Amino acid sequence: MTAAVLGGGGWAVQQSLTGAQGNPAGGQQLWIALGAMAAVGLVVGLVVAGRVSPLATFVPSMVLLAWTIVYALDMNRALTLVPDQPTMHEIVRQAAAGSRTLLSSGVYALLGVALFIPVLMPSRWSRGDDDEEDEYEQASDESGYY
Repeated sequence: MTAAVLGGGGWAVQQSLTGAQGNPAGGQQLWIALGAMAAVGLVVGLVVAGRVSPLATFVPSMVLLAWTIVYALDMNRALTLVPDQPTMHEIVRQAAAGSRTLLSSGVYALLGVALFIPVLMPSRWSRGDDDEEDEYEQASDESGYY
């Protein structure tokens, strides 16, 4: 989930910004970027709304909120966490540039809070109602084990 938000979301934002600058009327690059954004949104929505482990939303929310706090306290240090070396693959550099945009615009703070809210729901931490509940059987005689 964290990789989808950071990698996929960052790449999609960078591609959409580059596609909009190169061809304002739209084009194939812009449609691919919008499709990637929709896919990331679908993954986030399924994890937030679905009945999965609360850690599935807790870990990404803590990563996004912690990175946003570091950005608020020390902008340069937070931006050094973004890989931008020329030895990195081009897709990783594009995702990093998009992540930088999402971080500086506050979208990661918004997503971090939205992903943290399901962690507060008590129903996420309880076991689901299984059909195979283990019920203990009463002993037929009245003398107990002790």
